[in-house]
Amino acid sequence: MKRFVFLICLFTLSSVGVNASEYKALTLPKIQVVPIKDTNSDKQYELYIKLPEEYSKDSGKKYPVIYTTDAMWHIEILSGSAEFVVEDAILVGISWQKDMGDKHEFASRYQDYTLIESKTSKYKRGQASKHLAFIREDVIKYVESTYQTDPAKRTYFGYSLGAEFGAYVLLSQPDSFKNYILGSPTVSETKEENIFNFEPKGIKQHKDLNANVFISYGELETELGKKTENFITELKSRNYANLSIEKGVVKSADHGKAFPMTTVRSMYWLEQYIENKK
Repeated sequence: MKRFVFLICLFTLSSVGVNASEYKALTLPKIQVVPIKDTNSDKQYELYIKLPEEYSKDSGKKYPVIYTTDAMWHIEILSGSAEFVVEDAILVGISWQKDMGDKHEFASRYQDYTLIESKTSKYKRGQASKHLAFIREDVIKYVESTYQTDPAKRTYFGYSLGAEFGAYVLLSQPDSFKNYILGSPTVSETKEENIFNFEPKGIKQHKDLNANVFISYGELETELGKKTENFITELKSRNYANLSIEKGVVKSADHGKAFPMTTVRSMYWLEQYIENKK
Protein backbone atom coordinates (compact mmCIF):
# COMPACT_ATOMS: atom_id res chain seq x y z
CA MET A 1 0.00 0.00 0.00
CA LYS A 2 2.80 2.44 0.93
CA ARG A 3 4.58 1.66 -2.36
CA PHE A 4 1.37 2.29 -4.28
CA VAL A 5 0.90 5.71 -2.64
CA PHE A 6 4.56 6.56 -3.32
CA LEU A 7 4.17 5.73 -7.02
CA ILE A 8 1.06 7.90 -7.27
CA CYS A 9 3.00 10.79 -5.70
CA LEU A 10 5.85 10.37 -8.19
CA PHE A 11 3.41 10.23 -11.10
CA THR A 12 1.64 13.37 -9.87
CA LEU A 13 4.89 15.28 -9.49
CA SER A 14 6.18 14.23 -12.90
CA SER A 15 2.88 15.18 -14.52
CA VAL A 16 3.28 18.78 -13.35
CA GLY A 17 6.97 19.00 -14.22
CA VAL A 18 8.42 18.85 -10.67
CA ASN A 19 11.57 16.88 -9.89
CA ALA A 20 11.60 14.94 -6.63
CA SER A 21 14.88 16.62 -5.67
CA GLU A 22 13.20 20.02 -5.75
CA TYR A 23 10.74 19.60 -2.93
CA LYS A 24 11.15 21.31 0.40
CA ALA A 25 10.43 19.89 3.82
CA LEU A 26 7.16 21.01 5.39
CA THR A 27 7.58 23.43 8.28
CA LEU A 28 4.68 23.19 10.69
CA PRO A 29 2.92 26.55 10.91
CA LYS A 30 3.34 28.64 14.06
CA ILE A 31 5.99 26.36 15.60
CA GLN A 32 9.16 28.13 16.70
CA VAL A 33 12.44 26.20 17.02
CA VAL A 34 14.51 27.50 19.93
CA PRO A 35 18.00 26.15 20.74
CA ILE A 36 18.55 25.55 24.45
CA LYS A 37 21.50 24.28 26.48
CA ASP A 38 21.55 22.16 29.61
CA THR A 39 23.52 24.56 31.81
CA ASN A 40 24.75 21.73 34.05
CA SER A 41 26.20 19.58 31.26
CA ASP A 42 26.43 21.83 28.16
CA LYS A 43 24.31 19.33 26.18
CA GLN A 44 22.44 20.93 23.30
CA TYR A 45 18.68 20.53 22.75
CA GLU A 46 15.88 22.31 20.91
CA LEU A 47 12.44 23.43 22.00
CA TYR A 48 9.54 23.32 19.54
CA ILE A 49 7.12 25.98 20.74
CA LYS A 50 3.62 26.62 19.45
CA LEU A 51 1.62 29.58 20.74
CA PRO A 52 -2.20 29.84 20.74
CA GLU A 53 -3.92 31.57 17.83
CA GLU A 54 -4.91 34.62 19.90
CA TYR A 55 -1.71 34.80 21.96
CA SER A 56 -0.57 38.26 20.84
CA LYS A 57 -3.96 39.91 21.33
CA ASP A 58 -3.99 39.97 25.17
CA SER A 59 -0.74 40.78 26.95
CA GLY A 60 -2.32 40.13 30.34
CA LYS A 61 -3.60 36.63 29.71
CA LYS A 62 -1.75 33.66 31.22
CA TYR A 63 -1.71 30.36 29.35
CA PRO A 64 -1.34 26.75 30.47
CA VAL A 65 1.66 24.93 28.98
CA ILE A 66 1.83 21.34 27.69
CA TYR A 67 5.39 19.97 27.72
CA THR A 68 6.31 16.80 25.86
CA THR A 69 9.45 14.73 25.49
CA ASP A 70 10.20 12.79 22.27
CA ALA A 71 9.11 15.97 20.52
CA MET A 72 9.98 14.83 16.98
CA TRP A 73 7.49 11.97 17.34
CA HIS A 74 4.79 13.83 19.26
CA ILE A 75 4.68 17.42 18.11
CA GLU A 76 2.50 16.94 15.01
CA ILE A 77 -0.34 14.97 16.57
CA LEU A 78 -0.25 17.00 19.78
CA SER A 79 -0.34 20.19 17.75
CA GLY A 80 -3.35 19.00 15.77
CA SER A 81 -5.22 17.68 18.80
CA ALA A 82 -4.57 20.69 21.02
CA GLU A 83 -5.52 23.06 18.18
CA PHE A 84 -9.14 21.93 18.39
CA VAL A 85 -9.52 20.70 21.99
CA VAL A 86 -7.32 22.82 24.26
CA GLU A 87 -6.71 25.72 21.91
CA ASP A 88 -5.67 28.18 24.63
CA ALA A 89 -2.51 26.29 25.59
CA ILE A 90 1.15 26.76 24.74
CA LEU A 91 2.81 23.60 23.41
CA VAL A 92 6.50 22.97 24.19
CA GLY A 93 8.29 19.98 22.67
CA ILE A 94 11.68 19.01 24.08
CA SER A 95 13.96 17.43 21.47
CA TRP A 96 16.46 14.64 21.84
CA GLN A 97 20.02 15.78 22.48
CA LYS A 98 21.29 17.45 19.31
CA ASP A 99 25.06 17.20 19.73
CA MET A 100 25.42 13.41 19.71
CA GLY A 101 26.91 13.11 16.24
CA ASP A 102 25.28 10.44 14.09
CA LYS A 103 23.95 8.38 17.00
CA HIS A 104 20.39 7.08 16.74
CA GLU A 105 17.73 8.96 18.70
CA PHE A 106 17.50 6.01 21.07
CA ALA A 107 20.91 7.01 22.44
CA SER A 108 19.36 10.24 23.71
CA ARG A 109 16.14 8.58 24.92
CA TYR A 110 17.88 5.83 26.88
CA GLN A 111 20.27 8.35 28.35
CA ASP A 112 17.67 10.91 29.45
CA TYR A 113 14.51 8.94 30.27
CA THR A 114 15.87 5.89 32.12
CA LEU A 115 16.39 5.65 35.85
CA ILE A 116 19.23 3.19 36.49
CA GLU A 117 22.67 3.02 34.93
CA SER A 118 23.52 -0.16 33.04
CA LYS A 119 26.94 -1.57 32.17
CA THR A 120 25.52 -4.04 29.64
CA SER A 121 23.47 -1.68 27.44
CA LYS A 122 25.07 -0.22 24.31
CA TYR A 123 23.39 3.08 25.23
CA LYS A 124 24.36 5.25 28.19
CA ARG A 125 21.46 4.92 30.62
CA GLY A 126 20.21 6.26 33.90
CA GLN A 127 20.37 10.06 33.52
CA ALA A 128 16.70 10.78 34.33
CA SER A 129 17.52 12.85 37.42
CA LYS A 130 19.86 15.07 35.40
CA HIS A 131 17.33 15.42 32.58
CA LEU A 132 14.65 16.43 35.06
CA ALA A 133 17.01 19.05 36.48
CA PHE A 134 17.48 20.38 32.93
CA ILE A 135 13.72 20.57 32.41
CA ARG A 136 13.11 22.29 35.74
CA GLU A 137 16.10 24.65 35.76
CA ASP A 138 16.46 25.48 32.08
CA VAL A 139 13.38 24.57 30.02
CA ILE A 140 10.61 25.64 32.39
CA LYS A 141 12.49 28.73 33.54
CA TYR A 142 13.07 29.81 29.94
CA VAL A 143 9.45 29.24 28.92
CA GLU A 144 7.99 30.99 31.96
CA SER A 145 10.33 33.98 31.67
CA THR A 146 9.68 34.40 27.94
CA TYR A 147 5.97 33.69 27.50
CA GLN A 148 2.69 34.48 29.26
CA THR A 149 2.30 31.27 31.22
CA ASP A 150 0.28 30.01 34.16
CA PRO A 151 2.72 27.98 36.32
CA ALA A 152 -0.18 26.34 38.14
CA LYS A 153 -1.31 24.66 34.90
CA ARG A 154 1.78 22.88 33.63
CA THR A 155 1.18 19.54 31.91
CA TYR A 156 3.60 16.75 31.03
CA PHE A 157 2.90 14.38 28.13
CA GLY A 158 5.02 11.26 27.71
CA TYR A 159 4.58 8.00 25.85
CA SER A 160 6.33 4.64 26.35
CA LEU A 161 9.80 5.37 27.74
CA GLY A 162 8.83 9.03 27.97
CA ALA A 163 5.87 7.99 30.15
CA GLU A 164 8.17 6.04 32.45
CA PHE A 165 10.17 9.26 32.80
CA GLY A 166 6.90 11.07 33.53
CA ALA A 167 6.06 8.55 36.26
CA TYR A 168 9.50 9.17 37.74
CA VAL A 169 8.87 12.94 37.73
CA LEU A 170 5.44 12.41 39.34
CA LEU A 171 6.90 10.42 42.21
CA SER A 172 10.23 12.17 42.71
CA GLN A 173 9.33 15.87 42.19
CA PRO A 174 5.56 16.02 41.62
CA ASP A 175 5.44 19.82 41.77
CA SER A 176 7.22 19.93 38.39
CA PHE A 177 3.80 19.66 36.73
CA LYS A 178 0.17 19.78 37.77
CA ASN A 179 -1.13 17.35 35.12
CA TYR A 180 0.58 14.16 33.96
CA ILE A 181 -0.34 12.20 30.82
CA LEU A 182 1.39 8.79 30.83
CA GLY A 183 0.72 6.71 27.73
CA SER A 184 1.75 3.04 27.86
CA PRO A 185 4.47 3.65 30.47
CA THR A 186 7.28 1.09 30.39
CA VAL A 187 7.50 0.93 34.18
CA SER A 188 9.78 -1.76 35.56
CA GLU A 189 8.82 -4.04 38.44
CA THR A 190 12.33 -5.26 39.24
CA LYS A 191 13.59 -4.56 42.75
CA GLU A 192 16.32 -2.23 41.51
CA GLU A 193 14.28 -0.24 38.97
CA ASN A 194 10.88 -0.15 40.70
CA ILE A 195 9.50 3.31 40.11
CA PHE A 196 8.39 3.65 43.73
CA ASN A 197 12.03 3.57 44.85
CA PHE A 198 12.11 7.21 43.79
CA GLU A 199 9.21 8.29 45.98
CA PRO A 200 10.65 10.74 48.55
CA LYS A 201 9.91 10.24 52.23
CA GLY A 202 8.40 13.72 52.47
CA ILE A 203 5.51 12.77 50.21
CA LYS A 204 4.83 9.59 52.17
CA GLN A 205 4.88 11.45 55.49
CA HIS A 206 2.56 14.24 54.39
CA LYS A 207 0.27 11.99 52.34
CA ASP A 208 -0.20 14.70 49.76
CA LEU A 209 0.49 14.47 46.03
CA ASN A 210 -1.18 17.38 44.29
CA ALA A 211 -1.54 16.18 40.70
CA ASN A 212 -4.00 14.99 38.06
CA VAL A 213 -2.90 11.86 36.20
CA PHE A 214 -4.19 10.25 33.00
CA ILE A 215 -2.76 6.77 32.35
CA SER A 216 -3.53 4.80 29.20
CA TYR A 217 -2.40 1.65 27.41
CA GLY A 218 -3.48 -0.52 24.50
CA GLU A 219 -5.79 -3.50 25.00
CA LEU A 220 -3.29 -5.76 23.19
CA GLU A 221 -0.35 -4.67 25.36
CA THR A 222 -0.77 -7.69 27.60
CA GLU A 223 2.42 -7.60 29.66
CA LEU A 224 2.74 -3.81 29.73
CA GLY A 225 -0.95 -3.53 30.58
CA LYS A 226 -0.49 -5.73 33.66
CA LYS A 227 2.43 -3.62 34.82
CA THR A 228 0.47 -0.44 34.25
CA GLU A 229 -2.48 -1.79 36.24
CA ASN A 230 -0.09 -2.74 39.06
CA PHE A 231 1.37 0.75 38.99
CA ILE A 232 -2.10 2.31 39.20
CA THR A 233 -3.13 -0.01 42.06
CA GLU A 234 0.04 0.76 44.00
CA LEU A 235 -0.33 4.50 43.42
CA LYS A 236 -3.94 4.46 44.60
CA SER A 237 -3.01 2.43 47.68
CA ARG A 238 -0.98 5.40 48.93
CA ASN A 239 -4.27 7.26 49.51
CA TYR A 240 -2.64 10.54 48.63
CA ALA A 241 -4.70 13.66 49.19
CA ASN A 242 -5.27 15.79 46.06
CA LEU A 243 -4.28 13.01 43.65
CA SER A 244 -6.71 12.33 40.80
CA ILE A 245 -6.17 9.31 38.52
CA GLU A 246 -8.05 8.40 35.35
CA LYS A 247 -7.31 5.27 33.34
CA GLY A 248 -7.94 4.63 29.68
CA VAL A 249 -7.61 1.43 27.66
CA VAL A 250 -7.45 1.72 23.88
CA LYS A 251 -9.41 -1.16 22.35
CA SER A 252 -7.77 -3.51 19.84
CA ALA A 253 -4.49 -1.58 19.99
CA ASP A 254 -0.90 -2.64 20.51
CA HIS A 255 1.91 -0.37 21.68
CA GLY A 256 2.20 1.54 18.42
CA LYS A 257 -1.49 1.80 17.55
CA ALA A 258 -2.44 2.97 21.05
CA PHE A 259 -0.43 6.17 20.66
CA PRO A 260 -2.69 8.35 18.45
CA MET A 261 -5.85 7.52 20.38
CA THR A 262 -4.04 8.11 23.69
CA THR A 263 -3.04 11.55 22.44
CA VAL A 264 -6.55 12.57 21.42
CA ARG A 265 -8.26 11.14 24.51
CA SER A 266 -5.76 12.77 26.82
CA MET A 267 -6.44 16.20 25.33
CA TYR A 268 -10.17 15.78 26.04
CA TRP A 269 -9.28 14.72 29.61
CA LEU A 270 -6.92 17.67 30.02
CA GLU A 271 -9.47 20.22 28.86
CA GLN A 272 -11.37 20.06 32.15
CA TYR A 273 -8.28 21.03 34.14
CA ILE A 274 -6.80 23.80 32.04
CA GLU A 275 -10.02 25.44 30.83
CA ASN A 276 -11.24 26.08 34.40
CA LYS A 277 -13.92 23.43 34.14
CA LYS A 278 -12.76 21.58 37.24
